[in-house]
Amino acid sequence: MDDKTIIQHYWERNERAISETAEKYGAFCFSIAENILHNREDSNECVNETYLKTWNSIPPHKPKVFPAFIGRIVRNLSYNRYNRYNALKRGGGQTEIVLSELEEAIPDNSIDVETDMNELKEAIESFLDTLSERNRKIFVRRYWLTESIGFIAVKMNMSENSVSAVLKRIRRKMRKYLIERGFDV
Repeated sequence: MDDKTIIQHYWERNERAISETAEKYGAFCFSIAENILHNREDSNECVNETYLKTWNSIPPHKPKVFPAFIGRIVRNLSYNRYNRYNALKRGGGQTEIVLSELEEAIPDNSIDVETDMNELKEAIESFLDTLSERNRKIFVRRYWLTESIGFIAVKMNMSENSVSAVLKRIRRKMRKYLIERGFDV
């Protein structure tokens, strides 16, 4: 079933929307949650919470890119659960490492006004458009899907050292890019 039809089912409050979402995007959502939480039970719970939150969000929202919409929901739910349960003890610290890597390139949490966050989001999206397709994929795999450097290396047919070097260059470029646009990094 295509995404427009699934979204239409949500708008019509047809429960089939949830089963179709689970069938089409269940594995995608689980992989995001698992990469953050490193715990099967917690990941499954986040995926189920994602379906409920999606149900409660559509309407009023009408997502243009449905996978990005539900991906953001499962990612946020997973990070919230990670913060609550301190998954560092169970997950080998991959999430903590990813977050610490980004600290050097993204403004601190002093940005609390929604408009500023929207401007930051737009600036980061604009920055990603400047990257090559390969570098953009590496960035998204690491910082959106929270994949390990080893996993990215295998998927991108690169060495781990090469992936680490690419990520370091991207973070440096992003930091410079954001500073040039007036963000306090």
